[in-house]
Amino acid sequence: MRKFFLGAFLFALTLPSQADVKNLSNAEFKQMMTQGVPIIDIRLPEEWQQTGIVEGSHLLTFFDKRGRYNLDKWMAEFEKIAGPDEPFILICRSGNRTGQVSQFLDSRLRFSKVAHVAKGINNWISAGEPTVKPGI
Repeated sequence: MRKFFLGAFLFALTLPSQADVKNLSNAEFKQMMTQGVPIIDIRLPEEWQQTGIVEGSHLLTFFDKRGRYNLDKWMAEFEKIAGPDEPFILICRSGNRTGQVSQFLDSRLRFSKVAHVAKGINNWISAGEPTVKPGI
């Protein structure tokens, strides 16, 4: 099954951007946060330690240090946070990883309310926005 998902994931990366994926600015991110939309931080645990996290984030690493992932395991945890028709926000360091994962969730798995912080937590921090220590 993992080979199927790997092939589907790689195929999804070649598709044009879907209209349903929202590329959030910091201001849009804040607005969605105030509405209680769940935030899912897909970075590595050491990245959470280095920069802190946005308060209230769900910590759910997608790619390991080698760029590998276990989609079945990740989806089992992810689906406890958001369903296919529920809004959620993905965040990573710079927006690259969440851009890939967002496109895959939207185009291949048909999640309809996908959003990601387009420039990631680095831009959030550079703008003077707060982070907290992760409670790992």
